[in-house]
Amino acid sequence: SSSITFLGTGGARIVVAKQIRATGGILFCLEGVNILVDPGPCALVRLISYLPKFSPLKIDYLILTHRHLDHSASVNIIIEAMTESGLKRRGVLIAPSDALEDDPVVLRYLRGFLNEIKILSEGSTYDLNGVKMVAPLRHIHGVETYGLIFKTKRYSVSYITDSKYFPALVKKYDSDLAIINLLRDKPSEYDHLSIPDVEKILKGNKPRVAYITHFGMTIIRLGVWKVARMLSASTGVKVLVAEDGKTVDIEKVLNG
Repeated sequence: SSSITFLGTGGARIVVAKQIRATGGILFCLEGVNILVDPGPCALVRLISYLPKFSPLKIDYLILTHRHLDHSASVNIIIEAMTESGLKRRGVLIAPSDALEDDPVVLRYLRGFLNEIKILSEGSTYDLNGVKMVAPLRHIHGVETYGLIFKTKRYSVSYITDSKYFPALVKKYDSDLAIINLLRDKPSEYDHLSIPDVEKILKGNKPRVAYITHFGMTIIRLGVWKVARMLSASTGVKVLVAEDGKTVDIEKVLNG
């Protein structure tokens, strides 16, 4: 069966610094393909503690939506772990060019440990061992940032990562299951989504189920489940809360 494991559901500086919620990224196990997205601080520790039977050697693809540390801090140690420090050359890294070029977050000496490095760019499509991945849109964020859609024959999953709200977010993320980074309660000058932004995205995209994640303090103080219930009521979409270490069976959630 296909699953999603939340290795971390925290975002924003205070939550990250105090680890109020973990910041390990998301592990997608889709049709036998293992894809680790945005390995933030403590990703390796969270992976081993939450999924003791899952070896990092099973990671097939490592993806950065952008270079900010809460999304990329563990990328180097994950590359070491998934390749046995280069003894087993394997795996593919997909990341925006600014994560690799000037002031890179991926260390150069590790790059040869991987089978391949691909550049994440707007509108590009990638074949991940039979799972189709699309980066539909460049987001408005402090660094080069892209959201993702994974498509299989049976379902599609979108990941709407950090961004300032803009109308194209509504049109480009059609999927059965949506994962949305919801950092703030109210819109602000920061390049992150707030509750009214997510409401607009859900009303426009109408996924069958949505998970909210990547919470900042304003959302945590409000109560994450309270926010999910508000969004469910206002959009008609079943909105659930991502929890640290929780594994979700995709088909059960979609058909439940």
